[in-house]
Amino acid sequence: MAARGSRPLALTLALLKPDAVAHPLVLEAVHQIILNNRFLIVRAKQMRCEPGQSRRFYREHAGRFFYQRLVEFMASGPMWAYILAHEDAVPLWRSLMGPTKVFRARNNVPDSIRGAYGLTDTRNTTHGSDSPASASREIAFFFPEFSEQLWYQREEPRLRRGPVYYDAEQRVHCVLGDEETELP
Repeated sequence: MAARGSRPLALTLALLKPDAVAHPLVLEAVHQIILNNRFLIVRAKQMRCEPGQSRRFYREHAGRFFYQRLVEFMASGPMWAYILAHEDAVPLWRSLMGPTKVFRARNNVPDSIRGAYGLTDTRNTTHGSDSPASASREIAFFFPEFSEQLWYQREEPRLRRGPVYYDAEQRVHCVLGDEETELP
């Protein structure tokens, strides 16, 4: 992949929820959407969200009718967490996901991820940060070892200048020539 534009890269969190991970073809299709839309995958890990972790992550929804169902679902199986980079990371990822409510997604944006693969409003395939501030908070939640500040100082300029390639085994993008000093 050639060098990116001159605009700084922005970050967002993307979660591929247990319903997507349970269906390998859906998981691969969503992963391919990420790559086809020129996101750089900065970090990726498969994980399982414990119930307490799920409750903390979705605490802003505590007391709402769907909260318990969402918490239990997110803890029901493995998922993938990604840190994605793109000049327009937050709005682009949200646009690709489509509306949270699967009925709306299917009717208004059927080609969106949720329109194509979502099952219910809880089992809607993906999560994405809704603002740059949320992205920072959510990335820190799922990737506590990741320093956004250091990434912007050290990795972002190299990824933006490129050239970069996708390491399918690690499921992340790397800068060509950095093979000896892999990005952490």
